[in-house]
Amino acid sequence: MCPFVVFTGFPCVSRSVPLKSVEVELEVRDHVATVVSTLSYENKEDKPLEAVFVFPLPGDAAVCHFSAQIGQMQIVAEVKEKQEAREEYDDALSSGQQAFLLEESEQSPDIFSLSVGSLPPGESASIRLEYVTELAVQADDGLRFCLPAVLNPRYQPQGRKTKLTTPVHTEASLVPYSLSFSARVSSPRPVSKVESNCPLDPLQYLNTEQTQTTLAAGHKFDRDVELLIYYKDAHQPTAVVEAGRASSEPGTLMGDPVMMLSLYPEFPQAVMSSVASCGEFVFLLDRSGSMQGRHSPSSLSSLQDTLLLLLKSLPMGCYFNIHSFGSSYEHIFPESVEYNQKTMEEALKNVAEMKANLGGTEILKPLKHIYSQPCIPSQPRQLFVFTDGEVGNTKDVINLVKQNSGSHRCFSFGIGEGASSALINGLAKEGGGHAQFITGTDRMQPKVMQSLRFALQPAVQDISVKWDLPKGVSVIDLSPPITALFQGQRSLVYAQLTGQVGAASEGCVTVRYSLAGHPSQNQLHFSLKPAEDTGLTVHRLAARTLIRSLEMEKREWRGQEDGGDKKKKVVELSVQSGVSSAFTAFIAVNKGNSEVIQGPLVRRNVPTPSECFHEKYKLQSLPKQPPRDPLLQLVSLQKASGCWVLDPDLAAALGKTSEEVEKPKPASEVWATILALIWLHGFKMDAQEEWELLAMKAVSWLQAQKGKKHKIHFESVVF
Repeated sequence: MCPFVVFTGFPCVSRSVPLKSVEVELEVRDHVATVVSTLSYENKEDKPLEAVFVFPLPGDAAVCHFSAQIGQMQIVAEVKEKQEAREEYDDALSSGQQAFLLEESEQSPDIFSLSVGSLPPGESASIRLEYVTELAVQADDGLRFCLPAVLNPRYQPQGRKTKLTTPVHTEASLVPYSLSFSARVSSPRPVSKVESNCPLDPLQYLNTEQTQTTLAAGHKFDRDVELLIYYKDAHQPTAVVEAGRASSEPGTLMGDPVMMLSLYPEFPQAVMSSVASCGEFVFLLDRSGSMQGRHSPSSLSSLQDTLLLLLKSLPMGCYFNIHSFGSSYEHIFPESVEYNQKTMEEALKNVAEMKANLGGTEILKPLKHIYSQPCIPSQPRQLFVFTDGEVGNTKDVINLVKQNSGSHRCFSFGIGEGASSALINGLAKEGGGHAQFITGTDRMQPKVMQSLRFALQPAVQDISVKWDLPKGVSVIDLSPPITALFQGQRSLVYAQLTGQVGAASEGCVTVRYSLAGHPSQNQLHFSLKPAEDTGLTVHRLAARTLIRSLEMEKREWRGQEDGGDKKKKVVELSVQSGVSSAFTAFIAVNKGNSEVIQGPLVRRNVPTPSECFHEKYKLQSLPKQPPRDPLLQLVSLQKASGCWVLDPDLAAALGKTSEEVEKPKPASEVWATILALIWLHGFKMDAQEEWELLAMKAVSWLQAQKGKKHKIHFESVVF
């Protein structure tokens, strides 16, 4: 957590009250992270202050502890219904008491605000915040932890009101507080490597199961802090049983044992080697102003190159369309069209002319338009959403995707620093797809092509989970039903165990599904003996999962009686588990201090780092685009059918003269396609994941030419 701090109020004083430091301690156990953040600040003025902290967190974080240290007094917050907590906070301030309020944004679960009132003159304050979260599996099997350090402005659709405090932004180099970050990784599986987008001190291998590292000094708040952890034998399914809290009643979530299953489905190779030859591929592109000029190359430029690879890799006979949005939205075709040479060329021409000139980031309307169009029979819809994630109505967008989840799969891509993890992960989770983040110097193309491979995999259907437990033990599912399975990607299942768990020894879970019309299953045997030293981490993650599901159901039943019941359940579960929700808040009042704080509260603004701060200066002098990548130059010449044509443009892309490539005089398209494939395998094996699908299409085209007489002399051309 890397917050920005807002001190506001009357009278307005120009001097700021800077946050002194942010200290973050990360502990990773297998694929679960516990994060403890300590924020230290000081009131150097002669009047009491009220401070409002607004900061980003991972969208799936379970905030489970908040406390404040004021002088020698430590105050631990409780979870209460949000309006009740707000009123208690206001009453405390009006009576001259110190109070602390931490609440989640009602529109986006990755934004929190912390109100500190009052901080007397000369006093220091130390705020401690703890949360737990699961680490997402990346396409290369790495586990990704992201410490949000950048909070860009969230676009609010016209007419929508928000209760979020409006931040004051500054250039990252001018942020007046420091960040220290340390990480410890514990796992029974050896750690093969740890990578980061920020400089790290050398890894320290404490023993065979523990590795430690720290962020190098001098970090500037110009990017999120990303950590990628690679284990050996990463695809091992696991089961962890955690004992309930002794002080909680049996039969409740916190009183009973809770299990976390981590499943990695392995599909038959014969099925996975084939790719779909049909589908409706809908691409939704963010063309808001923030997509241009922020990175080098710009986000939009990289997206245009990625669209080239995507369109060249689509199978003949499928359907596709490209939509784009900002404050308004556009589409290339009125409705999805059949993929062929003509439609592909028209789409690529439009993509090349696109600019980031559509204003704000309003994604809800174009999504509604896409969903209003009927699906094409026998062409499963696959939606690819590309955005920098700067939206203010995150929950509305995710809810819309969930309502339409039965008709499509949604693959989402967060572009740039500060992309909303709640939005990107939520779109993929509710849409049965896969989420990817492209930050810093990451290449967009390999990550997007990985998702296209997922989309071209046969859809897994009829997924069910069956438990086989000893007599006297039963299970309550806490996770929503599994709606999507992908080769090598983890699926998490949380379950509450009831009955005589202590007397049982072993259980079994079976995941059954249908793949390409064939019934399949994966099975895991596990011990029911509770793991040691897990605290209540699994319970809190399970509570967070159930809370998010109930919140989603509440939005679906908005305005109806059942919606009120869902909210009541969320509040009860949040209070019982001590985990934050949209309808509750952490509240602490310093009742041990009998001294009333005198004088009106003064409020101050301490700015937050944002990528948008000096955007206008960057846009005045955009750097010249580098020469086109030879790979993209070659790919741009491929036909929709998969072949290449023997012409001077192909010769130039291969680095040869026309005479050299035409010398053998075979059938031109066959020879040209073979030359292109030889060049890809000879010179671009490091980027194979980017061109693999379009090369497969080229090979299929060549195989279709069998029976035609083509005499080719390979020795005539030497690369």
